[in-house]
This record gives sequence, C-alpha cells and structure tokens, in this order.
Amino acid sequence: MSNQTFHTVDRRKIIFSIILIFFAVSVFQLFKMQILEQVTYVEKSSENSVRKITLKPPRGIFFDRNFQILVSNKPSYSLQIIPANYNNAITPMLEKVLNVNEGYINNILEKKSGYSRYLPRRIKRGIDFNVVTWIEENREFLPGVEYVVEMQRDYSFGINGAHVFGYTREINRSQLEKYKGIYSLGDYIGIKGIEKTYETYLRGVKGYRLVIVNSEQKIIGSFEDGKKDKQPLKGFDLVLTLDWETQKKAEQLFKNKSGSLVALNPKNGEILAFVSAPQYDISKFSTVISKDFIQQLRNDPRKPLFNRATTSIYPPGSTLKMLVALIGLESGIINRYSTVNCKGGYQYGNRFFRCHGVHGITNVEKAIEHSCNTFFYKLILDIGLDKFANVARQFGFGKKTGVDLSEEAKGIVPDSKYYNKVYGKNKWSRGNLLSLGIGQGEFSVTTLQLAQYTALLANNGKTVQPHIVRGYLTRDVQELIPFEFKEINVPVDEEKLQIVKRGMYKVVNGEGTAKNIKLPDIKIAGKTGTSQNPHGKDHALFVAFAPYDDPQIAVAVMVENVGFGSSHAAPIAQKIIQTYLKSEHENKLQEALSLK
Repeated sequence: MSNQTFHTVDRRKIIFSIILIFFAVSVFQLFKMQILEQVTYVEKSSENSVRKITLKPPRGIFFDRNFQILVSNKPSYSLQIIPANYNNAITPMLEKVLNVNEGYINNILEKKSGYSRYLPRRIKRGIDFNVVTWIEENREFLPGVEYVVEMQRDYSFGINGAHVFGYTREINRSQLEKYKGIYSLGDYIGIKGIEKTYETYLRGVKGYRLVIVNSEQKIIGSFEDGKKDKQPLKGFDLVLTLDWETQKKAEQLFKNKSGSLVALNPKNGEILAFVSAPQYDISKFSTVISKDFIQQLRNDPRKPLFNRATTSIYPPGSTLKMLVALIGLESGIINRYSTVNCKGGYQYGNRFFRCHGVHGITNVEKAIEHSCNTFFYKLILDIGLDKFANVARQFGFGKKTGVDLSEEAKGIVPDSKYYNKVYGKNKWSRGNLLSLGIGQGEFSVTTLQLAQYTALLANNGKTVQPHIVRGYLTRDVQELIPFEFKEINVPVDEEKLQIVKRGMYKVVNGEGTAKNIKLPDIKIAGKTGTSQNPHGKDHALFVAFAPYDDPQIAVAVMVENVGFGSSHAAPIAQKIIQTYLKSEHENKLQEALSLK
C-alpha cells in the first residue's frame, strides 16, 4: 500500500472517530437533559417564560347596624424578597433603609426556610413611600428585592373595638398544614374576635395573573393578553349588631378604667356595645408586629389583651338578688306580701351575717329596691342549694353563652356536687348558701352572662343567643343574608316576674340604691352590685334595662377596683342607655324621612 493510500485511510479513521465522539457526546447530553435533568430544565424553562402571580383578595369589611363603616381596608406597600435571586451582601444596607434591627431579615428568611426559594417572602408590611422610591432608584443593585401593593386593615373610623374585631396575623407553618390548599406562605388569617370566628366569610377567593418573564425573572409582558387570568373575589362584608354611637360612648366612658360593658337588645340578643378595658391599639396589628410590642402587651400588669367581658369571672354581688327572688316566688316560698324584719343582719348559728342597713319590715320589692341582704339570707336557705343552681343554669350562668367571639369562660354555679368536691363530702354546711344568696362566695359570672340574664328578666324569660354579627352582604346586589342564632326560653310566671321587675324599677325611680341615675324622660329599671375583691378595692356592678314598659336595651357594667356600683357602674349604664335610645330614635326618624 502506498503512503498516500495509508494517509487517506488514516484521515478517514480520525474523522470518523471525531464524528463518533461528537455524536456520542451529543447523545449523552440529550439523554442528560431530557431524562436525567428533565424536571430541572422544565422548571427553569417555565421560570424563564410564564410566571403565575397570585392575586390576593381584600378581606370583607365591617359595618355597624346602620351600615356605618367600622373596619375597612387600605392599600399598603410591602417589601418582599425572593431568596433564589437575593444577594445576602446587601442585607445590612437594606436593614438600615428599613430601620430594623440587625438580623431582622435573616431571621424572617430562616423562619420560612423549607419552602420554594422562588416564592417571595414578605419582609415588612406598611413600608414608607420613601423606601419604595429608594427601591426604584436602586433596583439594579437589589436582586430579589421587590415591593408589592397589598391591602391592610384600616381602623380609622373612630372605634377601637380591639376585643370585638380581633386581628389578623401571617399564617404559621402548623396552620398551613392544617389548611393545605386554602392558604399559602405569606397569607394572613384571623386570630381573635370576629376576624377569627368569621374567617371563612372574610378571606375571599384568590385569583392569579399570568405574565411573561425573562431569565432574570423580570416581567416583560402579560401572557395571552390576560385572557387566562382569574380575578380574585373579595371577602364577604359583615353587618355587625353594634351601634357606632353607643360603642363610641362606651369606649370613652371606660377610658383610664379597667372593666367591661355589654349592652344588648333583649328581644333579639343583638350586642349593641361591647367593651373590655383597657384596650390596646388595634391599628398596630395591621402591619407586621414586632416581638417587642407583643411582649410589652403581655407584660402589661393591666393585661390589655385579656377580654374581660367574656373571660374574666367575678361574683355578681347583689345583681343576683332578682334571680333569688324569682325562684322564691315561683316556688311558692314567698309571695308579694311576704316580709322579713331586717334588724341589720341575720343570725345563723353563732354567727351574725350583716346587712348594710336596718330596713325594718321588708317585702320582696323593697328588698330589691334597698338591696336588703337580710331578706335574701333567709330566702336562699329556704330555697336550697340545688334548686337555686338548677334555675341559675337556666338563666345562662355556669355555661358559655355561645357568643360569636373566639374566647369565653363558663363561670361557676356551685351545687352539692361542687361543694362535695371542694370541701369533701358532707363537710360543708347550709351556711355556705348565705353568701350565694347575695351573689358572693363561689358563684362567678362574666359580664356577658349578666347582660344575657338582664335581657331575660327584661323580656319575660325570652331572648336570643348573644351575637355581634347580623349577617353578610352578597357580592352582587349587596343583599343582607342574616345568620341564625338559637332562641333562649326560660319558663317563668310573668306575673311573678313583674314583682321582681317592679323592685328593679324602684331601685332607680324610688328610694333605691341607684336613684342618682333617675331620668325624667327614660324609665330605667336596674340593680346595683358590689363584687368582693380580696386583692384590693371591690368591683362595681350594675345591670339595667330600659325603657321599663318596652325594653329596647339591657346593660351590664363591671368596673374593677373602684368600690360601689351605684357610684361608678350605674352612671355609665345610664349614659349608654341615653346614647342608644337617642341614636335609635334618630336613625328611625331618618329612615322614615327617606321613605317619603
């Protein structure tokens, strides 16, 4: 073979080998891309082409009973970081601009680790517009940093309502697991109050927008002109039972006080005003809450986070005397003319239980009017413990009312079983009943329970489960769809109940313990009470309803550590009654004029 032929064959082999190697490498790369790394490249391809942006719906807003706004929404800027694109080197500069402590950003990113690095993390809500301007001016140096416009709660309508409205908070990992498919990272969820109870109505339905992005995740246009986008559905608006004027007045009256107030319509259980004091600044919860602020509230000795109207329990004091009187009348133990000679107290065994005065010959109406302890000491002994406890439960004591708020205590109604457990079987005496007869001892109630009890007295044993939301408005025609609440019926003899109510009328309009709040134009029936407090001054109590002949409002007031109910709680109830009846009259007048 000639040298020329040999070289020709050799070149062919080399060329063939090169082609073979190139072909093998190409086949391997295709195999790697299409088989081994298919998922990675599909994700990368998707990221570099179409991106789905979730559109979060605004939460439903709150109206009062007359459709005056109580809580709404307002636009706010939020700063977000996409970890996959973020450069940690810019963290110190970003924290300085945001005016947050060192480590703030890393702490948030670490808390939310375990989720896709391409999902945005909310770093701070409610950022200043100056921060937004700075981000725009320095966008090329801030990879992975962006701001979005979100809706946050607006509490600028003159009502605080912290313990009514509750608040929302960014959802945590355990809640995400519980509500998988409904919520996602960064969503807000109701935590307390109405926000929690009616979360499913308020949260709305998410939508989304499809956009085209480049390899750097910058949006370069909409996908198919937005034809496949889905608009979010706003949450349902709620119509509350609160009256703006009455709620505002109640909050003003409890400024610098500790205690609670519940006012409701005795005919239908609608809560007209609801205050737990001290309150906290609910507007702080519309943005990302700092640990320091939460800790400050928790460490506050006045405990502003605690809902005193539904979770604090106190002895009801003399406000319970109407119940004792009614049981005595219905059982036939006493009648309207039965009397006790009050000589300043009641002798039981070797102990003398004092009354706060010498009332002489006293019947049941006079006993309520002057709050005569002696009359009720004797009566409770004649009634007996278990009969008293059974009727007390019928009036809602010792159990939750079922109010549509997120927290509630049951209170305590002691009976034989309870005393056997506390003191030992048969190791307690009938003498324990004497304190119960005047609303002291182990008997404990919430302010809300007292309001419900007063409503039952006012409306002849009938009312509806206390509630603070009437219903929701449909999205289309804004039709009110009412919620249903159970009726409460306590079997009472109305003739005997009238005897008790006349006693309450005389408390204010006769020579009773609350004659200081008598009004010329509104007939109020009520009862003062003082709740013993072993840790300081007694708590002041007052329950009332008005007008006497056609009750439209029932009120329970509890003011902590101030002394007598007649001096501190009764004047508050008087002003609340005046405010509501005036407000209701004006609203009815305006409604009548609008129909002409």
